Amino acid sequence: MKRVLIITYYWPPNGGVGGQRWLKMCKYLPEHGWQPVVYTPANPEMSAVDEGLLRDVAPDLEVIKRPITEPFSLYKRFTGRAKDERIQTAFLKEEGSNAPGWKERFALWVRSNFFVPDARVWWVRPSVRHLRQYLRDHPVDAVVTTGPPHSMHLIGLGLKRSLGVKWIADFRDPWTGIDYYHLLSLTDWADRRHRRMEREVLSRADQVVSVSWHWAKDLEALGAKNVRVITNGYDRADLPATTESVDERYSLVHSGSMSPTRDQPGLWKLLAQLCASDKAFAERFVLRFIGPVDANVLASVNAAGLGAHVERMGRLTRAEAMRGIAMARVLLLPINTTANQLGILPTKLYEYLSTGRPILAVGPRDGDVARVLGDHLLIAPEPSASDAQRVRALFDAPSAGAADARYDRRVLAGEMARLLDQVALRS
Repeated sequence: MKRVLIITYYWPPNGGVGGQRWLKMCKYLPEHGWQPVVYTPANPEMSAVDEGLLRDVAPDLEVIKRPITEPFSLYKRFTGRAKDERIQTAFLKEEGSNAPGWKERFALWVRSNFFVPDARVWWVRPSVRHLRQYLRDHPVDAVVTTGPPHSMHLIGLGLKRSLGVKWIADFRDPWTGIDYYHLLSLTDWADRRHRRMEREVLSRADQVVSVSWHWAKDLEALGAKNVRVITNGYDRADLPATTESVDERYSLVHSGSMSPTRDQPGLWKLLAQLCASDKAFAERFVLRFIGPVDANVLASVNAAGLGAHVERMGRLTRAEAMRGIAMARVLLLPINTTANQLGILPTKLYEYLSTGRPILAVGPRDGDVARVLGDHLLIAPEPSASDAQRVRALFDAPSAGAADARYDRRVLAGEMARLLDQVALRS
């Protein structure tokens, strides 16, 4: 069986969506002739902990863990945060959080300009040294780096330079095109450094992989060669073991982080109008959030008059979140209102599809989400009068049917295996 080294920051029990893609790839790649070896930090900063994810890690999977030095402990001491406080890294401020003071702003400036491309950059050189020796003693047929954090790609670049490994750079999100890049307080020097690193990774990797078609084109425009799209997907094994009965309430459920760029004031207004004009709907309607919600989003919901209909579940384990998704009346998919929105395909989209529940998406009609969404409902951020009727009808709709098999994690692992075969054979 061929061997592939996976270099990833996110690995169980580190929760959230960052680790899902390669956790599932490692689960199913052996069925397609590839044995993964995982390289990951021994002591990462965890935004969430989910021990249940370890069930997907095969007992015989080789996982190499090495200590990482990160600046988060210094950041917490400087800003007066508790040692065990979870750090949000995508500019999401939950209700009750203090507005950023000068210490927060200064810490962001330091992080942005002294830790390029990200706060894990101190792990690059020791990782290259360790893996250089490991690969001499334990050869592999290919190396995969997955980012963000994009420091992982710099490890791949270092191994490419020193050993000439066959290297795939997997971009789960863009680098300089990520939606919060403009919030990083970058100096011109740091911005140039980001872009120089990005171009070198894209041009030196034997293969670049993107999770969406628009983002693949963006990477090509930046100098990437051999770009392939392999989307995220769903794992049928993640569905609840017992069939969840559909909520009797008219629940509109969002799973995952509700960041300020996902705020949809047009939809909140539409839903408030439905509640005002349809008493029966109002009595049964609930807007349910699974996961953290930005304070600005809650303010927007309240301003529309929906505050009494909000139900917050907080952070749940993956298994609990999947149960909440499976029983939803309708699932909410807001696409970020950012410059890169045409390529945004959230992991939750595929999880939603796996349940067969109706999906209400809000975003651009010419984006990649429309390509994957199928027969589900996609409306514009500024809904029309006819949209209100279609949204209302969703809550009485039957199941939307079986999920598209093309997005099954087992099928996607087969696509990745075939790509690995091609890269390993290149001269």
